[in-house]
Amino acid sequence: MNLTLRIWRQSGPDDPGRMVSYPVPDVSPDMSFLEMLDVLNERLTLDGEEPVAFDHDCREGICGACGMVINGVAHGPERATTACQLHMRHFADGQTIDIEPWRAKAFPVVKDLVVDRTAFDQIIAAGGYITAPAGSAPEAHAQLVRKSDADAAFESAACIGCGACVAACPNGSAMLFTAAKVTHLSLLPQGQPERSTRVVGMVDAHDAAGFGGCTNIGECTAVCPKGIPLTSIGRLNRDYLKATRDRDGAPGT
Repeated sequence: MNLTLRIWRQSGPDDPGRMVSYPVPDVSPDMSFLEMLDVLNERLTLDGEEPVAFDHDCREGICGACGMVINGVAHGPERATTACQLHMRHFADGQTIDIEPWRAKAFPVVKDLVVDRTAFDQIIAAGGYITAPAGSAPEAHAQLVRKSDADAAFESAACIGCGACVAACPNGSAMLFTAAKVTHLSLLPQGQPERSTRVVGMVDAHDAAGFGGCTNIGECTAVCPKGIPLTSIGRLNRDYLKATRDRDGAPGT
């Protein structure tokens, strides 16, 4: 395939950015999207030009490092797929592809397609720890966990923290990410002692980082490569309301 890439180029956080067009000929449909960018970067390097900066690591849809908006959609046109798992057979010969970084106040651009996702680390850090009693290992069946709770906890724990939810949300909210990190512990026995302080701390860190508020539009779930459901945000809201009510004192108590 012969493609034209329009890529956001920005030298640094304080520099103006622009879309730059690059022709990329002879693209194999079996290439992954990142392999196609590797081919472009190899050519740019041989021509003495600055290669396109983009995040990547495992290239197996596990680490959450890769992140870019492809033709207006976070991670591209395929559902439940990260950019590194996206293959060029999903594009047409002669197509023009726009590639941009995540766009959010809390994700400032570092260079080209690379953004600073430190705000996610701050939310995680605000979650604190879980209480782990010292001593011998407990009996395996001492604490029963309902199958529905275990399944929902695993579903939320699958979040890889890529940031697609933030890029897709018109409010720039990270509530789906925060909900996933909060609720997978709130559904398990290990997470109960710090359940209230955890949800309040993480939501406060979310707001302090500059993420927008959630208005339940649902774009976050549409682009999430791991299929984190919108019900996770509902669980987060219930836990947050209960925690703040208990902290501040409910009327009549």
